[in-house]
Amino acid sequence: MWSELWNKFCANLDLWGLFGVIFQLAFMARFLVQWIASERSGKSVIPISFWYLSLIGSTGVLIYGIGRGEPVIILGQVFGTVVYVRNLMLIYRGRGGTTNDPAAPTS
Repeated sequence: MWSELWNKFCANLDLWGLFGVIFQLAFMARFLVQWIASERSGKSVIPISFWYLSLIGSTGVLIYGIGRGEPVIILGQVFGTVVYVRNLMLIYRGRGGTTNDPAAPTS
């Protein structure tokens, strides 16, 4: 079963597929970053790096979806990408350029 799944995965891994996998990994990494930041602070936090990884990952996956002509992927990423940009704008506008990242250096 696993070997069949792996073979299907590898059979579809052309340059577009590799591009999509790389950006999907960036998108998935945001949850690891958020988890680590929350564990370090002892409460649930969303570090600014979460929003950057969200934006980078979703933009890459959106480009992949457009390149492959996949409407499900395109629709799944378009709205999120706008939300991630807006969250970053609100963070920088509302905090005068400071972030809510517990790992960010303080003055």
